[in-house]
Parts: sequence; C-alpha cells; structure tokens
Amino acid sequence: MTGKDRILVVGPTGAIGRHIVWASVKAGNPTYVLVRDTPANVNKPRLVTAANPETRDELLQNFQNSGVFLIQGEMNDHQSLVNAIKQVDVVICSFGRLLIEDQVKIIAAIKEAGNVKRFFPSEFGLDVDRHDSVEPVREVFEEKAKIRRVIEAEGVPYTYLCCHAFTGYFLRNLAQIDITVPPRDKIFIQGDGNVKGAYVTEADVGTFTIEAANDPNALNKAVHIRLPANYLTLNEIVSMWEKKIGKTLEKIYVPEEEVLKQIKESSFPNNYLLALYHSQQIRKDAVYEIDPARDVEASEAYPYVKYSTVDEYLNQFV
Repeated sequence: MTGKDRILVVGPTGAIGRHIVWASVKAGNPTYVLVRDTPANVNKPRLVTAANPETRDELLQNFQNSGVFLIQGEMNDHQSLVNAIKQVDVVICSFGRLLIEDQVKIIAAIKEAGNVKRFFPSEFGLDVDRHDSVEPVREVFEEKAKIRRVIEAEGVPYTYLCCHAFTGYFLRNLAQIDITVPPRDKIFIQGDGNVKGAYVTEADVGTFTIEAANDPNALNKAVHIRLPANYLTLNEIVSMWEKKIGKTLEKIYVPEEEVLKQIKESSFPNNYLLALYHSQQIRKDAVYEIDPARDVEASEAYPYVKYSTVDEYLNQFV
C-alpha cells in the first residue's frame, strides 16, 4: 500500500500555517516545514494577533516533538529551496500578504526539482478570480491572481484554497473595528446585512487544506470552503448572538458610500479590515455558482469533516 504524500509547509509559524502543519500531522502525512535561518520581522503591523501562546521557537520545538521534519531554507537561496522541495510531494505556502510575490521563487524551485505533485499557493481568502473588492485589499488579491497565472503558465500542478472569512478576522468581534469581542450594546453593519458570507475557523482551514491535498479530484481546481452551517448573513449572525446574550443590539446600517469613505480615511489595519468586510458584506464576493470543471465545494467533497459552526464559535464569548 502506498504511503501518504509528504507535505512541505512554507510559512509554518503564521496564524494559518501552524494549523496546516498540525492538520497534516493529524492526517498521518509525513510533514515537513521550511525554516529560515533569519526569522521574519516580528514587529511588522499585523491585522489580527494570532491567538496562539507559543513563540516561534516553542512552536518549532512542538512540531519536532510531534515528528515534523524541519528543513533549513531561504527564499533568496534558490538551491536551498530546490533541495527542500526534492524531499516532498506537495508544497503548501501560507505566506502573509507582504510576501505573495515571493512565491515566484517557490514556483521556479518546483520547476527545477521536477517531483512535486501539487502546489498550494498562499490564498486562503476569497476566490481571487471572482471578486469586486476595493483598495487596499484589491491589490493583494490581484497579486494572488498573478501568481495563479504564473503557476498555470509554468504547468505546475496546483490546488487553490478559497476559504473566505476567518473567524479571527470576522467573527470574534462581529466585523467591528477596534474591539476584540462581540459587542453587547450596538453594532455597525455594512450594507443591509442580508448578504451571505462564508465563515470558517483557522483550524478548520488547516483540516480542509490537507483533505484537498490528499484528494486527487482537487488537482488543478479551486476548493471552496462555504460550510452550510456557516454560510450566513450578518443579520443572521447578530440574531444568533442576541439570543445567546438575551439582549437586542442597536443596529446601525452603514450605506456603501459611507463605508468607502471610511476605508479611504482610515489607516492600516482598519482600512484593510473595512475593505475585507466590504468585499463580503456589500460586494457579495462569497456568493457565486460552483463550476464543476474547475471548482470543488469542500462541504460536498469532504462531508465527513466535523467543523466548528458559527453558533459554537460564539459560545466562548457569552
């Protein structure tokens, strides 16, 4: 019986990468992580602080203790990337928004290595070929789309992972700015609150990513995580929250014109977060039809996966 594919995670200590590593270990895939000699700048501005207690070194030690193989490599050292990639079957990149364009170096190394069965570029958001977002997020989505075109032009086998709204960005505060828990008095809602959004925990993103990596039917397709219990409007989520706390919130609906003004006048990270919310809540970027020729709906392909629901997620804040 053939063993499971060897998986290399590039960017393993970030808010998403760590969950992909743990999901790979849990699934029984031989798991490798690329470790840089010079860690990334820990002082760079972050959208949402990862809710994980470990330092980078502690996390890497925990990986090793769980049987994960650590491979030294540098993005600017082509041969080190080739050497790392030759040891595995699947490469999954989970870079943050500032490093998206660096993935051309990974693609070049994959081409030279010649052994990779699948590459997952760093997407982990909306479908970058199906969106109507505004700046500053639009530029990031366009960079990701360019990486898709490079992958396709180079003939690299791929899977694109479209997971939409992380609970850490969208649900922990019900898409409010400058608070870290759901509001209990009033809530600002972009648009009319009736547009469907797709929500998923970061841990479940890891699980579905590895399911896709082990699924031959996901080859050269985009996998979309729009889970039935989590495909909800913000009005539905607010109603759910109100029932949990036994209180009705004051709802302030913000028209698109005012939202765009707020985005333009805000600084990072608020402008970025507001634009992400706008993309899903007003521009309907999580609402589209699946094309079986190029898409896989995760909930249908992997119905046995038990995922965290929005309802369950909100219980921790009651």
